[in-house]
Amino acid sequence: MTEHENEFLGLGESMIPMAPEGFRAGFVGLVGRPNVGKSTLMNQMVGQKIAITSPVAQTTRNRLRGILTTPQAQMIFVDTPGIHKPHHRLGEVLVQNAQIAIQSVDVLLFVVDGSVAAGSGDRYIEELIAQKGQGVTVIVGLNKIDQQPSESEAIDHSYYSLAQAHGWPIVKFSALTGQGLDKLQELLINHLEPGPYYYPPDLVTDQPERFIMGELIREQILLHTREEVPHSVAIAIDMVTEEDALTRVLATIHVERPSQKGIVIGKGGAMLKTIGSAARQQIQKLIEGKVYLELFVKVQPKWRQSRLRLSELGYRVEE
Repeated sequence: MTEHENEFLGLGESMIPMAPEGFRAGFVGLVGRPNVGKSTLMNQMVGQKIAITSPVAQTTRNRLRGILTTPQAQMIFVDTPGIHKPHHRLGEVLVQNAQIAIQSVDVLLFVVDGSVAAGSGDRYIEELIAQKGQGVTVIVGLNKIDQQPSESEAIDHSYYSLAQAHGWPIVKFSALTGQGLDKLQELLINHLEPGPYYYPPDLVTDQPERFIMGELIREQILLHTREEVPHSVAIAIDMVTEEDALTRVLATIHVERPSQKGIVIGKGGAMLKTIGSAARQQIQKLIEGKVYLELFVKVQPKWRQSRLRLSELGYRVEE
C-alpha cells in the first residue's frame, strides 16, 4: 500500500477513538432506479468526490461506501448499483449486490427522482424493499427538487402515496444544490441506534485509492464517449509508483470489441488523450499531488458474460 493510500484510507496516524456518550452510528443503504442521483448524494454528504457521476444510467458498479462523521454520529453510506432488469452476467451481479445491501444496512434510503412522477421501476423497488427489507428502517428520499416543474403536486403525491402505504417517512432534497440535506441528515441520525465509531473520524471511504483512480478514469470515458462504449468498459490499475514530486499511474481500459477500442482511442489518439488529460486532473485532486497517467486499451471479448473475467476485474457478488 502506498503512502497516499494510507492517508486516503485514514490508516496512517489515525486511530479509532472511543465514541462519546449518546453517539449514534450505522450503515445507510442508498437504493433506487438508475440515474436518480445516489452517487451525487453520497459525494455531497461526505464532502468529497468518491463516486463517479454521469448522465449515462447504471454507472455505479461496485458497492461503494462513503463515510460521514459528525459530532453526533457516524453514517456509512452504501451506494448501490441502480436496480434494473439485467441483460448480462454483469447486470445480474450488480442487481444481486443491490438486493444484498437492502438486507445488510441499518437504514435504507430509497432515492427517487422528484422531477418526474413515480413509475413502474419505483414500484418494483418498493415491492422489493417490502419483501427483502423487513426489519430495516426505510426512508423515501425525494431528490432533484431543484428540477421540479412549477406544478409539482401530482409528482409529490405519487411518491407520498407510495411511502404512506408502508408508513415510510419522506424527505425532499436536491443532491446537486444541497437544498434540504440538513433535514435529511437529521432524519438519518435520528433513525440510527447508539453505537461506536466504525471507522476513524477523518475517513471518507473504505475503498483503496487505486479503486477510486479506476473509477475516475471510467467516469471520463462515460462523459466523452457514447454509442456502444459506456457499459462495455472496465478499468484495471496496473501500477502506481511514487517519486519525489510525482505519482505515476499505469492503467488498462478493457473493452469488448475492436470497434470500441477504436472509439476510445479516437482519430490519431485524440479521444484517449482527452480522456487521459481529464482523468489525470481528477486523480491529482484525489491525491493532492502531480500525476503522470498512462493509459492502454485492450480488447477482452464478452468480459461482461464471463464469471472469470468479472472476478479478475473486481466484479463479484458481495458477501
